[in-house]
Amino acid sequence: MLRAPVVTIMGHVDHGKTSLLDAIRETEVAAGEAGGITQHIGAYQVHQNGNRITFLDTPGHEAFTAMRARGAKVTDLAVIVVAADDGVMPQTVEAIDHAKAAGVPILVAVNKIDRPDAQPDRVRNELASQGLTPEDWGGETIFVDVSAKTKEGLDSLIEMIGLAAELEELKANPKAPASGYVIESHLDPGRGPVATVLVQRGTITVGDSVVAGSTWGKVRAMLDFTGARTESAGPGDPAEILGMDDVSEAGERFEVVENERRARQLAQQRSHRLKAESLARQQARKVSLEEVFSKATEGEVKELAVVLKADVSGSLEALQDEIAKLPQERIVVDVIHAAPGGITESDVMLAAASDAVIIGFNVRPLADARRAAEREGVEIRTYSVIYKVTEDLRAALEGMLEPEEVEEALGQAEVKELFRASRVGTIAGCLVTDGRVTRTAQVRLVREGTVVWTGRVGSLRRFKDNVQEVDEGLECGIVLEGYQDVKVDDVLEFFETRQVEQTLE
Repeated sequence: MLRAPVVTIMGHVDHGKTSLLDAIRETEVAAGEAGGITQHIGAYQVHQNGNRITFLDTPGHEAFTAMRARGAKVTDLAVIVVAADDGVMPQTVEAIDHAKAAGVPILVAVNKIDRPDAQPDRVRNELASQGLTPEDWGGETIFVDVSAKTKEGLDSLIEMIGLAAELEELKANPKAPASGYVIESHLDPGRGPVATVLVQRGTITVGDSVVAGSTWGKVRAMLDFTGARTESAGPGDPAEILGMDDVSEAGERFEVVENERRARQLAQQRSHRLKAESLARQQARKVSLEEVFSKATEGEVKELAVVLKADVSGSLEALQDEIAKLPQERIVVDVIHAAPGGITESDVMLAAASDAVIIGFNVRPLADARRAAEREGVEIRTYSVIYKVTEDLRAALEGMLEPEEVEEALGQAEVKELFRASRVGTIAGCLVTDGRVTRTAQVRLVREGTVVWTGRVGSLRRFKDNVQEVDEGLECGIVLEGYQDVKVDDVLEFFETRQVEQTLE
């Protein structure tokens, strides 16, 4: 049988994603088909011409890609919401790139057409330059003009989603053992661990024994998307289940098994495996430039996926132009996302989900991005000269990477306060947040993820004494050699460089 398609709404934070979802939900309630919505469970359904459509109400493309990085393929269609009075924003482009990387069909909802300054055609023009050409312009992307406020165009949007889903021919067996994915999970003070699941095949019923990653349980009770108690949920249905032994991770696959004993046994086995996999991810890169040529020779890879970040859009365009000129006979370089600004956790999760390398030009990974890269095994390469980027990529494609100058991170300090002294200039009052800072190391000043300056330390002080080194958790005063324009919240990265031979595995 055909199952309900699963739709994720994505886009810029202020373009009305939540308002649009709320308007669709209110329309469904007004039609009397859904009953009263008593609570919000992260997913709900609407009915159209006898068919069901499931909407995922995720926090955005970050959650969507984080789930995909764990192997969860939950979305059948992505709806990109763009405000008609605002146009395409960087977050819109990011959402499009995440949806394209996931390989799901994209539909565009041009929202806020009730505004006097709405320009839907301008949105179409801007999105056409992103590769989303409207159908009525000869392209393949469905565009629908809507207003979450007046509810204009909502019926057309639902209809178009239904048509796009029909083309996908989504089928599932309702009689198979139930399986699907955990969309979100939390600990309720009164009810214990509560998991919102999306059933992809089979039918889950109250009393079933379930395993999801390293958690397990017996379904004590089940609620549908309206908050009403239900006895079962079939393919494409969202449901809230109670009875798990612990909070499950979003993106974990769940399965119904024969009994509680088997569920507990599988959960324990998976717990050991997940720990081993986590350790392996930290110790090994998913893909690195050094391995590209050898993997291509063995037939394992045919393209090198790249997430590209740069300090300004001009640098980004220049980099993309240079990458396009690289020889790509054996291996194609595919830039799956390019944007100005620091390297974020969202960039890392996209790279992890797409087996990509992150290349940064005059930018650095933010703290959460650095931790995510270590956890997910994603390679981040940062450069300050454009030709060096293309030189390394060309060498990787030809299997001839030269000895690399490897950077060894020593520590980080955050600027908390500034002091002026007539003799030495600006003294940065810092807290060492990671590792240690040393008087002889090189230092890089990073402001909101962008490299502003690189050089040496002029002086390093603790209280009034000159010192050679300051450890994590301690405060110190730092004067940069030849640079005075330091600001509060700037991050100082201390590092040393050394030459290592790059070998092909």
